[in-house]
Amino acid sequence: MMNIYLSNEQGKLEEIHELKNGCWVNLVSPTESEIRYISEHLNIPIDSIKDALDDEERSRIEKEDNHVLIIVDIPIITYDEGNIPTYETIPIGMIITNTCFITVCLQENPIFEEFTKSKVKNFYTYMKTRFALQMLYMISTYYLRYLKQINRKTSEIEKQLHQSMQNKELFSLLSLEKSLVYFTTSLKANNIVMERLLRLNYLRMYEDDQELLEDVIIENKQAIEMTEVYSSILSGMMDAFASVISNNLNIVMKFLAAITIVISFPTMVTSFYGMNVPIPYQDKPYAYLVALGISFVLSSVTAFVFWKKRYF
Repeated sequence: MMNIYLSNEQGKLEEIHELKNGCWVNLVSPTESEIRYISEHLNIPIDSIKDALDDEERSRIEKEDNHVLIIVDIPIITYDEGNIPTYETIPIGMIITNTCFITVCLQENPIFEEFTKSKVKNFYTYMKTRFALQMLYMISTYYLRYLKQINRKTSEIEKQLHQSMQNKELFSLLSLEKSLVYFTTSLKANNIVMERLLRLNYLRMYEDDQELLEDVIIENKQAIEMTEVYSSILSGMMDAFASVISNNLNIVMKFLAAITIVISFPTMVTSFYGMNVPIPYQDKPYAYLVALGISFVLSSVTAFVFWKKRYF
C-alpha cells in the first residue's frame, strides 16, 4: 500500500495522489509495482526500498549520491496462539531524497499513525531532516511505552503466580523475557545508528535539529537501561519461581510420603491378624478391637512425630 502526504500552507497534513516536492511517501508492505514506481520516479535503487522489507535486516545508515537510507527497528505488539501479547521488533526504512521523504515498513504500526493523524507537533513533510529526527524520537518513545506495559504485565503475572502457579503464567513470563531480548538487541543497534548520525555529516542539521537528535539518543539510552533492568528482574523472577515450584513439589511429595507411612500401620497390623497361623487373642471376642487399637496407637504416634517435625 502506498500513501502520499503533503503539508499545506496552513501546516495541515493532506493526502495527495501524485509525487510533489516536499511530500511524504509512506510504503506499507508495498507491491512490486509500487516499489518500481518510486524507484523510477525518484531515482532510488530498488534494493534500498526492499532492504527495509526484510524482517531480519540490521539497523544501519548509508549515504548515496542522491539519498540517505536509515534503517532502524521499531517495537510492535503481536499475539500468539494462546492470545498472549508478545512484543517484537521489525525494521523500518527512512529514505531521504532531495525532493521527498520515504518510509518503508512491513506492516501498519502506531508510529506512522502519530504522524498521519497530526499528533506530532511542528511536523511538516517538507522539513525532511526534522521529520527523520521526529520519527526516531517517536520510536524511542514507543519503546519506553511498551517497556512500561511489560513491567505492568510482569507485576500482574507475579500476583497471579502467588495465588496459583499454572503453566499459562509461566509461559507469559517467558514470552515477556523473550520480548526484552528483542528490545535490547534492537535498541543497541538503533543507538549505533543515532550516534553515527550525530557524528557524521549525513544530514544537514541546524542547532535545533542537533538538540533534538541528542534528546533522541538520551531517550534511546534510557530505554536500553530500562530494558536491561527489567530483563534482570524478570530473569531473577523466573529463577525464583522455578525454585518455588520445585520446593512446592518437594512439600507435596513429603506430605504424601508421610500420609503413606501413617496409613501403612493399620494395613500392617490387620495383615498380621489375617494370617492363617495362631496369634494372641484370636479366640477372644474383642480381638478386632485389639487390632484396631494397636493400629490407632501406632498411626497416632507416627502422625504426632511427623507433625512435630512439620512434615504436615
